[in-house]
Amino acid sequence: MDLRHAGINLEDIRSGKKTAIAGALNLLENRKPDESGLAAELIEALTRIARPRRHVIGITGPPGAGKSTLISRLIREYRSAGHGVGVMAVDPSSRRSGGALLGDRARIEHDPGDAGIFIRSMAAGRHLGGLAWRTRHCLTLLEAAYDRILLETTGVGQSETEIEQVADSVVYVVQPGSGDSLQFMKAGIMEIPHILVVNKADLKNPALKAFHELQGVAGLSGPREDGWAPALMRVSALEGWGQEQLVSALEAHYRFLSAGDLEKRRRGHRIQWTYLLFLERFGSNGAERLGGEERIFERLEGLDVGNPFKALNELAQDVART
Repeated sequence: MDLRHAGINLEDIRSGKKTAIAGALNLLENRKPDESGLAAELIEALTRIARPRRHVIGITGPPGAGKSTLISRLIREYRSAGHGVGVMAVDPSSRRSGGALLGDRARIEHDPGDAGIFIRSMAAGRHLGGLAWRTRHCLTLLEAAYDRILLETTGVGQSETEIEQVADSVVYVVQPGSGDSLQFMKAGIMEIPHILVVNKADLKNPALKAFHELQGVAGLSGPREDGWAPALMRVSALEGWGQEQLVSALEAHYRFLSAGDLEKRRRGHRIQWTYLLFLERFGSNGAERLGGEERIFERLEGLDVGNPFKALNELAQDVART
């Protein structure tokens, strides 16, 4: 069966038709072996039609920081600027059903009648990286349909650093008075977020304290290795102020990336994705047969990873020869 016979219409996807996007997402989230060939074909097709001006934004931070409310505000800002917005909210999984437990789609305020918005909740399952196992698959779909893609993670701690391997820009959201800023300092993950947001700034003094604590860390850390100096700001998603500054900072970071190593960064994401696909199929034993993680990454540097499944087949042939 090919994509056409499977009911996948690429033109409908490009135009943002919600039924077409939902149907394609169902295929990409399917882990049945007999569907993997179609998913690989779809990912290759979607990669070819990805929007050239797309911006993938990761929104991460601890539970209760107000990420969903902040995303609601960002959706309004981007829609008012004429951008189509796709959202993937990765929720913890129900142990009983395996489905998304919190249902972030229900907590993100939006106009369901707006054809320029698409929101999908995904269950994290047993994957502990802050993202659902099929996030990368589904991201290729949103990249073909929308200009701005927002990824919200489950808020599971340091393992959320995986978001850096998927998003162009990473926003870390802090909740005042919870000790988040101190935990952030101890975790030593200053290199991950491009923008730090102290949300719930309407709490006044606790928000100012968190802001100044993070300001000190940002000042000591200086610019990142790529030359970008992390932005720090206060926002009240509840009261609806500060989100304009956040959007401006995100657009500034996108321009910074576009003038530098955006495509190199995205290629690195594809290499990481291919490696994860390899581990899913062959496990650590397969990695050892090819000389370990470092050797596999060296091999991937020389391959075309535009379609990770084709690169995976190259690695599979390497395994077969060992």
